[in-house]
Amino acid sequence: MILKSIALKNFRNYTDLYLEFDQGTNILYGDNAQGKTNVLEAVYVSGTTRSHKGSKDKELIQFGQEEAHIQTIVEKGGLDYQIDMHIKKNRSKGIAINKIPIKKAAELFGILNIVFFSPEDLNIIKHGPSERRHFLDVELCQLDRIYLYHLTRYHKILNQRNKLLKDLHIQPDLKDTLSVWDMQLAECGEKLISARKKFVHELNEIIFEIHKNISGNKEELFVRYEPNVDQGLLEHELQRNQTRDLKFGMTTIGPHRDDLCFLIHDVDIRKFGSQGQQRSCALSLKLSEIELVKKLIQEKPVLVLDDVLSELDSGRQNYLLNSIHDIQTVITCTGLDEFVKNRFEVNKVFQVINGTVNAKNGV
Repeated sequence: MILKSIALKNFRNYTDLYLEFDQGTNILYGDNAQGKTNVLEAVYVSGTTRSHKGSKDKELIQFGQEEAHIQTIVEKGGLDYQIDMHIKKNRSKGIAINKIPIKKAAELFGILNIVFFSPEDLNIIKHGPSERRHFLDVELCQLDRIYLYHLTRYHKILNQRNKLLKDLHIQPDLKDTLSVWDMQLAECGEKLISARKKFVHELNEIIFEIHKNISGNKEELFVRYEPNVDQGLLEHELQRNQTRDLKFGMTTIGPHRDDLCFLIHDVDIRKFGSQGQQRSCALSLKLSEIELVKKLIQEKPVLVLDDVLSELDSGRQNYLLNSIHDIQTVITCTGLDEFVKNRFEVNKVFQVINGTVNAKNGV
């Protein structure tokens, strides 16, 4: 899989931009707040329909404009795909694949598989469960459209059930309808639990060796899936917890409260790991993502590194750079010293200055 080009119009601080990428390593460098991350954000939106920052559509549009446009050309399986995305202030975005409009954003997933790594991801281990669930969901949605369907439906039903729980304080006669939502929520939720369980099992087959290498054979990492409710028991538990849910006006159990635990020699790194161990685990997680995508779809994803090298020590920098030589990578950084020092081959360089991008030869 190769990201061949991207064109931006009225996106963030870019009025009009066109970039062609090399199939090897591409670097966008320049001072902070010049627009480097904005390019990566546009790439991520092209593959997932959403900003990696969680920004709303209207925030992606250049100030003073009514809409933005992203066009990417992706080569996958020997075929070219043109993805056009019109982002509008007050309406849902319009998406076309090879100039044919699609009705559901879900049809886009899987065309451009992206592994995105930013400094924020280095804290995925020590931060709250929502970030680890987000990791699970983003990766599974890119790999499995059926999972995306069930996840979307689950959250719609969850919102309806939560609304009913609040309404019951005013209209208690509606309580008999709660069991209908329990049944539907459990049906979708069980499928999420099953898919997540399988994904983590496959992840463990890969991450063990990667982390062992990163730690110099000193540490053995195991990822444990922690479902909020055991598989097969969701509907029963929803009904058993109805009184508590009514009290709080929200659904207090289900896959929306799942978590991942990272264990090194049976020690929970979320709570007891050093910052170095937590960062090594995060790096292992991202590198495992790459290998997992290769294994499951027989394609290499596009790796996007947003100023992450500056947050790693030299040992982890070297391991990361040595691990990505055979995959298309787009990297942002403030300078090129690390690449020159490590004699790392860079195929294409872009200098970014206040929303202007100039292409240069590799280093």
